[in-house]
Amino acid sequence: MCRNIRTLYNYAPQATPAEVHAAAHQYVRKVSGTTKPSVANQSAFDEAVAAIAHTTQHLLEALVTNAQPKDREVEAAKARARNAIRYGAGARSDSDGLTTRS
Repeated sequence: MCRNIRTLYNYAPQATPAEVHAAAHQYVRKVSGTTKPSVANQSAFDEAVAAIAHTTQHLLEALVTNAQPKDREVEAAKARARNAIRYGAGARSDSDGLTTRS
């Protein structure tokens, strides 16, 4: 659904409340189709973020696994390597803001 929402489960250290809130915020932004709600919709937006963050935290606490927790730094390095392959290690940005390949 939203590529900015990251997996939060089974990582060492565990997801922080701020990470859970950020994921909930991204979800509500995606579902509502807006990055900044109007003044009239702000309270509904904030209420939805709080409810989803609360439910997400309960979900993360209830899940059970026998797998070893993943290391955040190792997973980030793997993602950078995949992105280098996907987007090409030779991609660079010119002064006019366009991305070119070497």
